[in-house]
Amino acid sequence: MMVSFFDQFASPSYLGVPLIALAIVLPSMCYPTPLSRWVNNRLITIQGWFISRFTNQLLLPLNVGGHKWALLLASLMIFLMTMNMVGLLPYTFTPTTQLSLNMGLAVPLWLATVIIGMRNQPTVALGHLLPEGTPILLIPVLIIIETISLFIRPLALGVRLTANLTAGHLLIQLIATAVFVLLPMMPAVAMLTATVLLLLTLLEIAVAMIQAYVFVLLLTLYLQENV
Repeated sequence: MMVSFFDQFASPSYLGVPLIALAIVLPSMCYPTPLSRWVNNRLITIQGWFISRFTNQLLLPLNVGGHKWALLLASLMIFLMTMNMVGLLPYTFTPTTQLSLNMGLAVPLWLATVIIGMRNQPTVALGHLLPEGTPILLIPVLIIIETISLFIRPLALGVRLTANLTAGHLLIQLIATAVFVLLPMMPAVAMLTATVLLLLTLLEIAVAMIQAYVFVLLLTLYLQENV
């Protein structure tokens, strides 16, 4: 029976029960938790250092009011990075290749930044829809364009993450299939293809981390406009 390349993106199920919730919860349980001792081990120290450095870098453009989002943004970054990295392991499922999950994260967080801006500084928030010095004749057109671009933001967040991860997984599967097909016929070409596959896997590891960072960074920029 032929297996479609897109079957890897189907949500796994057991006895008719979707296992996507299990795929989301289980990886987060693998992170080490701080101990009650004064001195932690190296793994917890490295984890704390990474979270601290990332949070400091992320909150640099924000004022003090935006620092309330530090825990949420850091948790979201760790969650997305974990989902993306675990999905590169064999016989695993990547929840972040599902557009529904990514939109479920993007829309509420984007909407929260918009609501905060409209509540705290409505004049400034609405002022982003009309650049200063716009000719009078272009005002209606620019307001429509800026409004559309505002509502496209959560869609762009979700689609960007989904498309990048889906494309990477498809490329890996295509090249891996080519390696298995070429191995009996042309071993030298198969080894060369396997080298390309290894390099592509390393690239996908970088993409998995970068896309998680870009998702959270764009949310930070949206938040910066409204606080």
